Amino acid sequence: MANTLFVLVIIGLVIMVVVSLVRGIVAFLQTTKSDLNTPGTGATPMQLQQNKMMFARIKYQALAILVVAVLMLFNR
Repeated sequence: MANTLFVLVIIGLVIMVVVSLVRGIVAFLQTTKSDLNTPGTGATPMQLQQNKMMFARIKYQALAILVVAVLMLFNR
């Protein structure tokens, strides 16, 4: 029973990783050359979105690794 719950949580986290990865790639592709060449204006909204999605992806990957470690600990 607990194994099934852990596997479902892992699947959910993997889906969240993929979604955040795709959203980050879409934000990257929407960045224009003029956004990159404008000096001193700070980060553009697309760059902020890229950063947000990268952080979310890393967070979900870390959570997935943690759940896998707990699953392995329980099945020891």
